[in-house]
Amino acid sequence: MQTGVRRVVLVGTGFVGMSFAYSMLNQGGLEEFVLIDVNKEKAEGEAMDLSHGLPFAPHKMDIWAGTYEDCKTADIVVITAGANQQPGETRLDLVEKNAKIMRGIVRDIMKSGFNGILVVASNPVDVLTYVAWQESGLPRHRVIGSGTTLDTARLRYEIGKYLNVDPRNVHGYIVGEHGDTEFPLWSHTTVGVMPLLDIIKDNPQYKFEDLEQIYVNVRDAAYHIIERKRATYYGIGMALARIVKAILSDENSSLSVSVYLNGQYGQNDVFVGVPAIINRNGVREVFELNITGSEREKLTKSVNVLKETLATVK
Repeated sequence: MQTGVRRVVLVGTGFVGMSFAYSMLNQGGLEEFVLIDVNKEKAEGEAMDLSHGLPFAPHKMDIWAGTYEDCKTADIVVITAGANQQPGETRLDLVEKNAKIMRGIVRDIMKSGFNGILVVASNPVDVLTYVAWQESGLPRHRVIGSGTTLDTARLRYEIGKYLNVDPRNVHGYIVGEHGDTEFPLWSHTTVGVMPLLDIIKDNPQYKFEDLEQIYVNVRDAAYHIIERKRATYYGIGMALARIVKAILSDENSSLSVSVYLNGQYGQNDVFVGVPAIINRNGVREVFELNITGSEREKLTKSVNVLKETLATVK
C-alpha cells in the first residue's frame, strides 16, 4: 500500500456503492476517491455530484471517475458491483452471475499492480469474497468481506429499541453467512457491561421469547426493505465506511466481517462473518470466542451452506 496519499477506489456506482461514497464524503479520512463503473458516464456524473458537496465536507478530497489503472497505488479497493437481489430472491441465488462478474473485476484490478486490501460487498458476500481472494492471489488477511457487519448493526439497533438504550452501548455480534443461516451470539451480547441474558432474566418486563423475534427481524430485514423500496443501501454504505476507516486509521477495531477461517471454530477454507480485529494490514487476527454448543452447531450449518454454494462456482 502507498504510505503517502490515502486513495480508495470504488468499483460499482450503484445504490450501495454511492451510499458508501456519500458516507466517506461526509466522514472524511482519505485524500483521493476514484469511481469505476462499466457505465463510465454514470461514474463521471456521480463524481461530479459528490464533488459539488466538498465545500461542506470535513476534509479536502479529490474525487474522479477513473480506470482500473488507478488501482495501482490504491490503499483499498471496495467492490460493490454485481446484480442486485430481487424480491423473493435470496442472496445465494445471485451466486453464478455475480461470481463471473467478480472474477472479471478482480482480474482487471490485479493487472494494474494493485497490492492493497480488497473489501468486497457484492452478494452473496461470503462466497464472492472467497472468489475474489482466489482470483487476486493476495494473502488472505488482505481480502475482507463486509460479512455480518450490517446484520450486527441491525441487531444492536433492535436491542437498543427493545431496551430503550443507545444502540452504541449494545455490544454483540451476528455471525455466520450474511443471509438466511446467520445467527446472534446471545452468549456474548452485553448492554454496557451487563450480559443481555442477565438483563432479560432479572427484569420481568422483558422476555426471552422476544429475543427470537429480534433475531428474525434482523435476519429478514433485507427482505422487508426490498419489498418496500427494491433495495437496501444506506446501512451497508455506512458499514463499508466503518470498515474502510478502521483500515485507513489503523484502528485495530473489532468488526464482524467476512474473513478466512483456518481452523478457528473447527472450520477451514471458508470466508464467513465472525468478529475479527481490523487494522492497516487488513485482518490482524480472528477472535475465537468460547461459544455454546448450540452456537457452534449453527455456525457449522452456516459454513456448510456456504461451502455447498461455493462448490458450484469454484
